[in-house]
Amino acid sequence: MLLVVDVGNTNITLGLFDGEKLNATFRMTSKAQRTSDEYGVLLVNMIAQKGMDISRITDVIIASVVPNIMHSFVSAIIKYLGRKPFIVGPGTKTGIRIVTGNPQEIGADRIVDAAAAYFLYGGPVLVLDFGTATTYDLVTENGSFAAGITSPGIGISADALWNQAAKLPQISIRKPESILARDTISSMQAGLVYGYIGQTEYIIDKVKEESGINDLRVVATGGLGKMIADETDHIDIYDPELTLQGLRIIYEKQKK
Repeated sequence: MLLVVDVGNTNITLGLFDGEKLNATFRMTSKAQRTSDEYGVLLVNMIAQKGMDISRITDVIIASVVPNIMHSFVSAIIKYLGRKPFIVGPGTKTGIRIVTGNPQEIGADRIVDAAAAYFLYGGPVLVLDFGTATTYDLVTENGSFAAGITSPGIGISADALWNQAAKLPQISIRKPESILARDTISSMQAGLVYGYIGQTEYIIDKVKEESGINDLRVVATGGLGKMIADETDHIDIYDPELTLQGLRIIYEKQKK
């Protein structure tokens, strides 16, 4: 089996593949500082809870945007799983050609998402990832990573709202019944959710306008992405497993 790992700013998301079949997913926070032993015990227990045998894991691939936890995390995989992981970085064969000004500035997670969207759904494609930050990445018909847009994620926007305004409470992020809010909580939810839908639609329209690509397919992923995707016809596909599938695809390219 192949263990794929996406180390994001908020969560570490892991998936176990048997060939092209994703058998299990699980996640842990990336906010807490842990030792290699703590990571190792968590990994072993989580894999066991899914009914999987760690001895069947033959390879591990990681994409990370959190450098400060990588030493402990990689050490945990080596010590507890007995495998040296492949880490996505400069020189990795992804099948995506980066034509932006400084290719090394592009996060590994964005390249992984771009590869997944392009090879699973074709190009040209605009890839949206609703994570800690929300990213919009344009991949052309020939597989070139041509442009990227980054905005604060909806969670960051919510944190700023209630942390910077003393009388506003912390709320759950969900779409209220109506944008015509009649209380504080639903007014905040309306502003966050409908405001984010508006941002998403405007950026998609603007990318199509400036790129001149009107037949652009739009693929979204990320934790809060489904809530936004369900409320707009600007998003063609929502794929919660996009990043994990991208890691599998890139792993297969390394093996070839």
